[in-house]
Amino acid sequence: MSRGVNMIRGSPPGISLTRSIRGRDWSLKTYRYVVLFVTFVAYTAYHASRKPSSIVKSVLDPDPTRNSVVDQWPVGDVFVKRELVGSGNVSRSRSKGWEPFNGVDGTSKLGEIDVAFLACYSMGMYAAGHLGDTLDLRLFLTTGMVGSGIFVALFGMGYFWNVHVFWFYLVMQMVAGLFQATGWPSVVAVIGNWFGKRKRGLIMGIWNAHTSVGNIGGSLMAASVLQYGWGWSFIVPGAFIFLGGIMVYLFLPAYPEDVGFPCPNDAAANSADVPRDEEAQVQKEAITEAEEKTVPQVGSVTRKSVGLLEACLIPGVIPFALCLFFSKLVAYTFLYWLPFYLSQTAISGEYMSVKSAGNLSTLFDVGGIFGGILAGYISDKLRARATTAASFMYAAIPAMLLYRSYGSISQTLNIILMMTAGLFVNGPYALITTAVSADLGTHSSLKGDSRALATVTAIIDGTGSIGAALGPLLTGFLSTKGWDAVFVMLMVGAFTAGLLLSRLVITEFSERTHRRASSLGQQRLGGNVAHVYSILSFYWRVYLFACA
Repeated sequence: MSRGVNMIRGSPPGISLTRSIRGRDWSLKTYRYVVLFVTFVAYTAYHASRKPSSIVKSVLDPDPTRNSVVDQWPVGDVFVKRELVGSGNVSRSRSKGWEPFNGVDGTSKLGEIDVAFLACYSMGMYAAGHLGDTLDLRLFLTTGMVGSGIFVALFGMGYFWNVHVFWFYLVMQMVAGLFQATGWPSVVAVIGNWFGKRKRGLIMGIWNAHTSVGNIGGSLMAASVLQYGWGWSFIVPGAFIFLGGIMVYLFLPAYPEDVGFPCPNDAAANSADVPRDEEAQVQKEAITEAEEKTVPQVGSVTRKSVGLLEACLIPGVIPFALCLFFSKLVAYTFLYWLPFYLSQTAISGEYMSVKSAGNLSTLFDVGGIFGGILAGYISDKLRARATTAASFMYAAIPAMLLYRSYGSISQTLNIILMMTAGLFVNGPYALITTAVSADLGTHSSLKGDSRALATVTAIIDGTGSIGAALGPLLTGFLSTKGWDAVFVMLMVGAFTAGLLLSRLVITEFSERTHRRASSLGQQRLGGNVAHVYSILSFYWRVYLFACA
């Protein structure tokens, strides 16, 4: 009876329906493609729903000397200039901003909104990781996405309800942050369950493009409906993540065991001596039904989870978590404030509209896509996650300095430098939150218990999210003193992030040197043995000739 319950809870309704229509099951390869696609769309929706607040900042708290033109992208040009106040096309209500964010402390209040969201997000992450390892991942992720969609949309409804009370927006963001905390531990755990450690860095680097795609999509969605009222900039992304949650409920199998395949993180499945190609797994499909009749199936709901303290003791968890604290501080400052920075900074002596600044800021995330893929590929080749992450963080320092110093010269140079900064800033952030978290979540000290995946991911990303909350908060205050102070903070954060991985970098370097020395030693030993053998063989042939 318990086996039947596990099967019901483990198999998504959409997949069960597809099985009954097709008359047969999918292959392991197909399931992996489905898992990659569903989780990609899911976290794209998460990030898309976080982006509207950065797009509407300049509408809620506008520059009193400038405002936006009405005819903008996608109706008009992609990047358009601002027009001076007094133009016939200016919307008077938009130039006044939105109370309570249009006062002298409006920028600080916007920073408080960001930090409220990220603080609840980071605190909720620790609980969400443990719950993700305890509950059904599919249902847990669905609940988080649906709840996020509702409260993101409610924030936007403040426009239509004509709400001007600060606490309303603060509470909506705080509750949305708690629901958003369910996302990352869940999707990383699902991917870690379906894919072994071989080429995990490259696979998860490509898959992690959902972060940048979500930022880009969220920016474009929010900007495209901004002219109808800033409330729509929240409602549309909120509807997107709500529908994404329905898709997760219908089509996401949390564990391979739930659909009849062995977990790749098990010791047998990860044996280095026996190849575990997809073809070998597919051959087992023919006997799956027969096995199910005689062997009890182990579903995701039968696995045990580990505690937070036990997960913290896994080697490497604390250093990477602290590194991500500063890495996300840098990355999320760009996420929340880059559109505002672009709208307040003259490029070639001209200012951009709010929507154009939002459109241009998406190119930072385009660079981040390449950064995540490149970091994953390099770390796979070098087998050195910490060295790769630290190198990218150090490289981000001159990249950000060049962007601040020369990004205002021309739009072309701004785009090039912005994408370069995005590559180095998002590369280590993507690597640590994906491949590193999955590696540590399936560490050998856990004896193959993949129920630590969500917990470890939550510890690392939750700690990083505290930094993500701190960065935008500090930016809200430092930006009033000048953007140079903000960029100094970002460069110090990047340097500290790289420095925190120094011990792991030294360890990886020592291990690599030891492997190389051992390999050379074996080659030399093999050469010496062959030389001795040839000498003995020569004298043996001489002896036989003499005897003859």
